[in-house]
Amino acid sequence: MGVIEETDLEQVTLALLDAANDRDPVVQEQVRKSILTLGNQQPDKVLSMCQDYLLKHPKLVVGHRVVILQTIELVVKSRIDDISYPKIKSVIQLASDEMTKSKEVVPEWQQAASNILVAVGNKYINDIMEEILGKFQPGVLPHFFVVQTLANLSDSNVYGMVPFLNAIMGTMLPMLGMTKQDNMKWVFSSALCRFSESILEYLANLDKAPDPTVRKDTFSSEIYSAYDILFNSWIQSRESKLRLTVAEALGSMSHLMAHDKLEEQLPKLLPTILGLYKKNSEHYIITKSLCQVLEASVNMGSRVLETQIDGLLLALHQQICSPVDFSNPPTVKNHNEVLRCFTILANTFPDRLMVFVLQRLENSNERNRMGSLAVLRHLINSSTSIMETKKLLILASIRQPLADHSNKVKKRVVQVISAMAHHGYLELEGGDLLVRFIIQHCALPDTYHRGQRPPDPEEVTNEALRSMCDNTLHLFTTTVGRLTDVLWPMLLCYLTPNQYASATTPLCKSLILLANKKRAAQEASFIINFNAQGCSLPSQYILMIRLLVNAAFPFRCRGHGAPSLSLLNALSPNIHPKAEPLWENEIPKLLSYLEESTDDSLDKKKWEESLLQLLSKTLPAIDDSQWTGQLAVEATRYLPTYNNALEEKSFLYRCIGVILQQCYNKELVRKQLQEILISTRHNDAIERTDKNDVDVEKMKSTLILCYGYVALHAPEDQLLTRIDSDILQNISKNFNTKVLGIKVETKDLTMKLSLIHSVGLIAKAISQSVRKQGFLFSRKQELMGVMMDFIKAEPTDVMRTPVRHLVLTTCANLINLDPPLTENENFDLLKTCLNGVYGLPTVDTPDKAKDEEALDPQQREVLYSDTFNALHELLRNVLARDLSPDGLQSVFKHIESWLSSGQDHERERAVKTTAELLQFYLDNLSVKNLVTFHNLGALVGRLSPRCTDPNPEVRRAAIDCIYRLMYIQLRYEGFSLDYKDDSVEGLLDVREKLSNPDHSVLYKTCSELTKIISKRLPQQQLSTLLFMLFDGLVDSQSNCSRASSVILNTLLKNRGAGLQDLVPEMLEVLHNRLQVIGEEQVKVAIGQSILILATQHLQTVVNTLVAYPLPYDSWSCEMWMALGADSTLALQIMEMIIEKLNVMVPYVDKKESMLRPGLTKVATSQPLAMTCALREMMLNGQSADAVAYVFPKLFSSLLVRLGSSVGVQLPKDLNSNSIISDCKTTNKMNVINFDVCGVAVEALRILLGRAQLDAVMKPLDQEGAWDKMKDPQQHTTGVTLLSRAMAKHAGPRLPAIVEGLCPSLCNIYECQRITVTAFFSELLNHHVVTELMILDMLMNNMMERITDTCGTVRMLAVRGLGNIAVGSPEKVNKYAKELLAAMSSGMEEKDDPGKLITLEAMSGMSKILLYLDQKNVHLLVVYIFMKIKPFLENENDEIRCASIMLLGNLSKFGSGEPVFKDQIHNVLVSLLLHLSDPNPQVVKACKYSMRICAPIVGSEQISAMFQNHLLEEKGLHYGEFINDLTKYLIQDFPGMLNFYHITVIQFFKSNWAEIRASAAMFIGFLLGNLHDEHFSHMNMGSVTKGLVMLLQDPDPLVRVKAAEAMGHFH
Repeated sequence: MGVIEETDLEQVTLALLDAANDRDPVVQEQVRKSILTLGNQQPDKVLSMCQDYLLKHPKLVVGHRVVILQTIELVVKSRIDDISYPKIKSVIQLASDEMTKSKEVVPEWQQAASNILVAVGNKYINDIMEEILGKFQPGVLPHFFVVQTLANLSDSNVYGMVPFLNAIMGTMLPMLGMTKQDNMKWVFSSALCRFSESILEYLANLDKAPDPTVRKDTFSSEIYSAYDILFNSWIQSRESKLRLTVAEALGSMSHLMAHDKLEEQLPKLLPTILGLYKKNSEHYIITKSLCQVLEASVNMGSRVLETQIDGLLLALHQQICSPVDFSNPPTVKNHNEVLRCFTILANTFPDRLMVFVLQRLENSNERNRMGSLAVLRHLINSSTSIMETKKLLILASIRQPLADHSNKVKKRVVQVISAMAHHGYLELEGGDLLVRFIIQHCALPDTYHRGQRPPDPEEVTNEALRSMCDNTLHLFTTTVGRLTDVLWPMLLCYLTPNQYASATTPLCKSLILLANKKRAAQEASFIINFNAQGCSLPSQYILMIRLLVNAAFPFRCRGHGAPSLSLLNALSPNIHPKAEPLWENEIPKLLSYLEESTDDSLDKKKWEESLLQLLSKTLPAIDDSQWTGQLAVEATRYLPTYNNALEEKSFLYRCIGVILQQCYNKELVRKQLQEILISTRHNDAIERTDKNDVDVEKMKSTLILCYGYVALHAPEDQLLTRIDSDILQNISKNFNTKVLGIKVETKDLTMKLSLIHSVGLIAKAISQSVRKQGFLFSRKQELMGVMMDFIKAEPTDVMRTPVRHLVLTTCANLINLDPPLTENENFDLLKTCLNGVYGLPTVDTPDKAKDEEALDPQQREVLYSDTFNALHELLRNVLARDLSPDGLQSVFKHIESWLSSGQDHERERAVKTTAELLQFYLDNLSVKNLVTFHNLGALVGRLSPRCTDPNPEVRRAAIDCIYRLMYIQLRYEGFSLDYKDDSVEGLLDVREKLSNPDHSVLYKTCSELTKIISKRLPQQQLSTLLFMLFDGLVDSQSNCSRASSVILNTLLKNRGAGLQDLVPEMLEVLHNRLQVIGEEQVKVAIGQSILILATQHLQTVVNTLVAYPLPYDSWSCEMWMALGADSTLALQIMEMIIEKLNVMVPYVDKKESMLRPGLTKVATSQPLAMTCALREMMLNGQSADAVAYVFPKLFSSLLVRLGSSVGVQLPKDLNSNSIISDCKTTNKMNVINFDVCGVAVEALRILLGRAQLDAVMKPLDQEGAWDKMKDPQQHTTGVTLLSRAMAKHAGPRLPAIVEGLCPSLCNIYECQRITVTAFFSELLNHHVVTELMILDMLMNNMMERITDTCGTVRMLAVRGLGNIAVGSPEKVNKYAKELLAAMSSGMEEKDDPGKLITLEAMSGMSKILLYLDQKNVHLLVVYIFMKIKPFLENENDEIRCASIMLLGNLSKFGSGEPVFKDQIHNVLVSLLLHLSDPNPQVVKACKYSMRICAPIVGSEQISAMFQNHLLEEKGLHYGEFINDLTKYLIQDFPGMLNFYHITVIQFFKSNWAEIRASAAMFIGFLLGNLHDEHFSHMNMGSVTKGLVMLLQDPDPLVRVKAAEAMGHFH
């Protein structure tokens, strides 16, 4: 034991005993382990302490007492041979007293004491018996646990106890009669049960027993006496637990009773045990007891047993029928025990048992049937020899359950069939029914769930039963070899009937296995004789058809396609030997295609085709016309099978088609087709015919027409008076309408045409009369209305009748009569007529009508030409009534929309009509006074884009229109009718060129055309033309929208300079157009338009666009982007913006609310808009030159802008001064995603991309730098990453950038100083700044910033100064004095709430120390060391980390300095304990520092340990490490042990639980490894006191380690 004082060991043991009941189970476990460790080392001493503890604390809570007693038991168990005999005696005494101290039963406590006695009893049985029998006196009821202990002893030490049992039972028997309490009765019964089992075990192993003379009858009379009381009195108890224990005892005792006594008792005993089933819910013990009694009676050859058999079978059957719950083990055990009883009875009464079980198969109760099947299965499997003679009887009896409706019963039937298969039943007669049963259930449909019933744990779903049958069928084919000939080829019978369709998949799989097995063994039975006598198999033809049809729908019936094809392949020699080679080759390809498909992905059409192809290749390969004929006959006969599956049936029809194609027997083919037709199920269509009374209608129409001609040829003087009263009256009478104005509903076409024609003739007649005398035709509107209705009633998609032609002609006549139409009537007339004609299909569109209705092409052409001529006539008549620019406009506005139709022929019609009307206008124009042709711009704007229409007809007509418009303008300008203008005549050449459809020619021509227009167009018409062209940009024809853009840009170039006032409006229209244009070329052209305007009006364009609502929508963005296309212009704009950004206020501080303190930064909108603008311009690839030119300025400007944007809010009134007042344009969502800082970041990112600095962008993207720059918390990190990437990949650009950024360092905006300092600080990390000769400038800037008012700037400046050690280490000594001063003052910084500056100063000091010369540092080492020491225990993880790292780096300056070695030993404990610091970075720092300091420690072994085990990335097994380390500390520095352990004890009070726990471990290992001679260095009193204190620590981890350390006190 050395010099650990007795008192220390006692103090520690006592503390552990106090802590033995700790609330934390892990601590409790460790405390017990430690007591045990001490106990194993010093068993007598620790046992004494445990005893004393229990004696001194009689009131200890039971739980605590129990832990100590359990500890005693464990020490005794493990060290029984080393404990002194006196100590054993005192332990026996203590346990016995603890066990019986309380007369009441306190199970946990007394059981623990009893266990000690049992443990001691394994060696000292006589001493135990002496003690226990002293408390087991005749005539006095013993303590409950005295009996319990005897029972347990007989269990654990059979050979020691059995010799005492006779005496014990002698004393015990009289006690049984005295016992009144149930718990005592229970413990006596339990003891008798154990005694009986021990005796049986002793007798079974007499060869090993100490006394081989012991016999069964030694105990018979005592056992019988006990039996008498238990059976006749106690088993009647009301207490079920007692009844069960008594029953259990009787079961064990039955083996020890004399045979005659048992025989005499059986008629009473068996019914009594069976009676217990009703009284108790736990049946396992009853059945176990019953099984023992049955075994005992069978073993002695009982005669009485037979008289009991009926009752036994009934009761056992009832048990086997009770449900088994697999989550409840006793029910499972009971089930197995019942089956054992059946086995015992089966060996004795086989016939009685079989009759009983098989009768129960017919019982109406489902449970009974299930029970019998369970017994039957068990007997088939276990009692093979007895069952051999019963096979046929069982086969006959199983037929009844095969018809059962219950799935639960069916599941048991499947299990029985499976057992029968393995024992050779299925080969016998009737076995095939069982196979059919399995297959029927492989074809079960899915369960139909009706509503939500409560779940039945035993429920067997259809799916479960089906899956079980699938598996059973598979097992039959794979594991029961004797079944092969039963199943082959019999299973084929089940492939073709529909009721087994769902079983196809498992059937095919089994058949394939069987076929392959037989083929491989070359068995003759593989080839099937389909024509054998009495063969019930489907023919090879039907098999082939069925499998093919299955394959066509491969994912039906549980995916039967692939198995069906595979089986077809396996069966090929049986289908036809010649099919084999073809199928061997073709079928695997189909299968692999199927494998890659799913039900959704399979191309069903293609798949069916490939199967039909297989069939059509197979027939010529077989090349046997008779065989093919038979296949056709059988396939046709098989059709009705699919009456309820029409897709399958239709596929079979196609198969039959393929087969008949290859049949050469015409008669057979005819017969099969007839068969098919007869069997098809027809739905007759019934036809009805209507007959019309045609003649009367024909007659009426002739009459109507007659009236028209009457009017035309009537004498002029009489006509006008009779028009209303006679002519129109009679027409209306014959037309079946009361008034002409009512909607016309006649069906008869001839009649309709007659009416229209007739009205036309009347109008013509009137207009001729009117020339001579004035007349107001009152029915004009009414008739016009009827005509409109006629046109509207015509079908829009076809023209077969002259209705339109006649109506238009009639209207052209009516329009000339007075009264004139109102504006609205005019509008409706034009709209209806144009819509009714322009929308018609082209003349050569085929007519889909029935033959008699359709016109031949020639008729159609005439009809079309007449109709259009009539339309033009009508329009000319309308125009003639108002031949003015307004009149022209009123007609043109109806044609206008057709000009940009998506249909070629519709545009062609519209342009040609326009050309005609303009010609008519020009021909009939007489300019009386100088009117302005005010809609010239609008007309030119609409028509000029058509000059490049894809349709050449449209192009030519459009040029004609422009030509005529120009001449109309000249006429209005006062030129005479025959004046020819050279430039306008130039249009005729243009017209010729337009016949060339080549795009480039078209646009060039367009340009020429524009020049002509530009020359002739009055200035005041220019804006109208431009705005019309803006509309043309969205023309339906891309050619025309492009033309509009060409014309537009040419005009702008030529005449845009004078349009300054219109610039904002034009930009807004372009902005709107961009939103609807899909055509890329046109978008580009709009960009051109903006550029052209910008070259002419730069300031206006920039001011206008800057003021667009923020965030810019995608169209505003496109407009800005366009400005980047011209690098000269882009350069101007960029410099303009940079200049403004550098002087504008980036944000204002606003008080956000009265409630919240502090100010919020709110962005000013102009700089924000300009940043957006820069971003968009740089997105244009063509801005690259401009960007390259101003890159340093742009970069500095945007970086500073970024700094001023972090954490800045959008203003609430974001667009209050925006140009586009309509704020609906700023989408709410866009504003949500719009972020001041994000804009600057994006602009910067785009700048890098445009400057082709991908190498800079890549690391930034990977490290998420852009998001960090936006986050106020991580902004400087993001800027650092940016600076790093620039330094690495864009060095040469830095001097100009640094120069651009310097002024911002003295800026009033703190945020900008932070950003620039962060950028500079990181640059110092890279050598490139020395190479570029900007190091001094950066260093000077950093020195100045050391005194900045902003803490963050000071911190970044310190960081920058430290970075020089990484970037330009060779310059460190140049700046040694400044650097050391800066770092030292940094470590003493007062205004540093987060200790960030301190932290940077320590990190920086660490870095520069690596490069400073010894002479520069030498004198400062200990001074710096003393500064660092307080930081080692700092709460801030990073500071601990930095201080530890710095400590390591200092060490190289201290090597060989005795003072420094002392300092290292001073902090060694701290470093070792911080290896378990909660912060992983601190742990890494400790490992680093200790490796660096290793050589200075002054111990080679410790040095090697530090070097080998303390690797940053490797885990450390801390316990092992400290254990080994303490050994070397003891060995190499015995003189410092006092210092070490005192230092460690100070850490018992550390703030970190992990460190307190490690300190406890350290002390534990130190003690464990200490040799006796070193104990003098240890202040054991403090150690003990400290550990005792830690054992009460609030943290369980610490308590565990303290307890563990205490285990080393030995």
